[in-house]
Amino acid sequence: MGEIVNKIKQSKLETVDLETFLEGETLSVIDIKPFLFKEMLLKEEKFRSHLEEHDWSQYNDHWLAVKCSSDAIIPAWAWMLTTAYAQPYVKDVIVGDEEDLRMELLKQRIARYDWEKYQGRFVLLKGCSKQKIPAGAYLEATKRLIPVVNKLMYGEACSNVPVYRKPRKR
Repeated sequence: MGEIVNKIKQSKLETVDLETFLEGETLSVIDIKPFLFKEMLLKEEKFRSHLEEHDWSQYNDHWLAVKCSSDAIIPAWAWMLTTAYAQPYVKDVIVGDEEDLRMELLKQRIARYDWEKYQGRFVLLKGCSKQKIPAGAYLEATKRLIPVVNKLMYGEACSNVPVYRKPRKR
C-alpha cells in the first residue's frame, strides 16, 4: 500500500474565500417603519422626534442598512436625515436590507483587494460559506480576476465549475 497523497494540497490552485472579506465586521439593519405615523405615513415632526430619541450608539462601528418595510413613500430627505444621525457612529450606512449592505461591504473590499497577486495562477472562488455571499460579489471578483488569472473556477477544490481559461497564445 502506498502513501495517501492529497492532490488538492499539491495543486497550483489558489482559493479565494469572499467570506473572509466580511470577517470582523458587524452588520445591522434598522427599519424606520415604526418611526412613521401609523407605520404608513411620514410626518416630519414625528419622524425627527423618533430619530432624536433613537439610541444610535448601539451601531457604533457597525455597517448599517436603513430600510422601510411598509409601502410608505419615503422622500429622499428622510434617508438623508437618518444618515445624519447614524453617520457619527457607523462605518458606513446605506438604504437597503442586509443583503444590500453585505454587497456594499464586499464591493468596497473587492475594489481595494490586491488581485494582481493571482497573476498567471489557477484560482478557485470558494462557493460554500457560512454567511450568505451575494451573487453580485462573485461577479465583482470575477471581473477583477479574469484579466490576471490563467484559470478561474467556482465551488470547492474537490468539485468545481470552470468559469474562465485564458486563451493560449499561438
